[in-house]
Amino acid sequence: MGKLAQIFKKFPRTFWVANSMELFERWAWYGMFTVLALYLTQSTDTGALGFSQSQKGNIMGTVTAILYFLPLFTGALADRFGYKRMLVIAFVILASSYYLMGQFRSYFAVYVTFLLVALGAAIFKPIVSATVARTTDETTSSIGFGIFYMIVNIGGFVGPVFSSKLRHAYGWNIVFIMAASAILVNILLVLLFYKEPYHTKNEDSFATSVKKSLKNIITALSDSKLTVFLIIMIGFWTMFNQLFYTLPNFIDQWVNTEMIYNWIHGFSPAIASAVGTKEGTIAPEMMVNLDAGSIILFQIIVSSIVMRLKPINAIITGIMIVSVGIGLAFATNNGFYVIAGIVIFAFGEMASSPKFTEYIGRIAPKKKEALYMGTSFLPVAVGNYLAGVFSGPVYQSMSDKVSLLKLEVAKRGLEIPAISENFTQNDYFKRAAELLHTDQHGLTLMLWDAYKPYNIWYLFSAIGVITIIALYFYNHFVLGRVKE
Repeated sequence: MGKLAQIFKKFPRTFWVANSMELFERWAWYGMFTVLALYLTQSTDTGALGFSQSQKGNIMGTVTAILYFLPLFTGALADRFGYKRMLVIAFVILASSYYLMGQFRSYFAVYVTFLLVALGAAIFKPIVSATVARTTDETTSSIGFGIFYMIVNIGGFVGPVFSSKLRHAYGWNIVFIMAASAILVNILLVLLFYKEPYHTKNEDSFATSVKKSLKNIITALSDSKLTVFLIIMIGFWTMFNQLFYTLPNFIDQWVNTEMIYNWIHGFSPAIASAVGTKEGTIAPEMMVNLDAGSIILFQIIVSSIVMRLKPINAIITGIMIVSVGIGLAFATNNGFYVIAGIVIFAFGEMASSPKFTEYIGRIAPKKKEALYMGTSFLPVAVGNYLAGVFSGPVYQSMSDKVSLLKLEVAKRGLEIPAISENFTQNDYFKRAAELLHTDQHGLTLMLWDAYKPYNIWYLFSAIGVITIIALYFYNHFVLGRVKE
């Protein structure tokens, strides 16, 4: 403990300011993003937007892909104009665009404001990572980045808890006000406490810096070993992102969470009230948030176990576990099994995700590690885009409750008004239940049995299995005996 305390004393104030800003930025992002799929698609009479699943997938997939691709350019801006100045710009963009996202109702306006959120986040991401790197040294970097990773998960856990409780109490708009408020705290932190860390100022023009960045990426991608690995890992990120893109909708539409609420209420009404809704259910985002909660509790233990494995073996093992978890989460309408799937998923994530960048460093030639690391965002960006496709039109055709009910209504020749501003999704479901002489629970079970929306688990798990097989052959036949 004495040695650890000595290391903690070495961290300058700016290190802790950077971590605090990361906490609030992740609070804002995950507080919004974990419920975004629900906000975009739920019935308009709840205050949500009532978009189709395809529209949701397009917004979330393309914008988040852009977010992960933009740091290629925004990192050059920070080096050119200074960290502090660009942080202020990032936070002004983020605070204003988070707020406006909750004000607009049209597809185009929401899309554009979410793009602005992506721009602000993309400016912030490389700066905070670089700040942590420049405020640590060889003796403190390992613990420093460990603290940083822990802070990311704490922010990712706290944000959805607050947004869930707030939206059920005050409506959807408060989620975006909360996100904007968290970013306003960051504006105060950067103005009052952030000190520009020492770095050699880039005197190149912005265009020159971008050209150099692109040239570095192209140089790294000319190595087929790296390129093939990145292409394979697109599969992992496509499957991984279904946790945020699709699972909240699946839980909302199909899963019985009353049984979980009742079980918790049986031994602690106070806990049930804290984690549940006033309707006696568990909100989808609270269930999905078990992923971040599990990482906070168990990441150190899992890391200590997988550190004994070669990075490629840890990645394959982790993806295998994630595939089982995501499959179980989508294969059932039993809330307890969904929870089990999410927790299993989390353990797979803990084993594989941290090893991803480590493995890129391992296959990089000497003195080219940083060059290769710069490509790590590419499969994340493409994986987010493809996740939007699977969560959008694919989910809509296979598993979306609204779409499947419309099919059933047409098949039976029932006359129900089309969903519109004056006749909401909830009105449609209520009228369908009346004509079919059942209640909402019975309607859900009828559609579940008739259309088998759970079959989508085969697709998501298959993506993981294909990724595992590809990694196995890559390791044995592409790398051969190249040192991992």
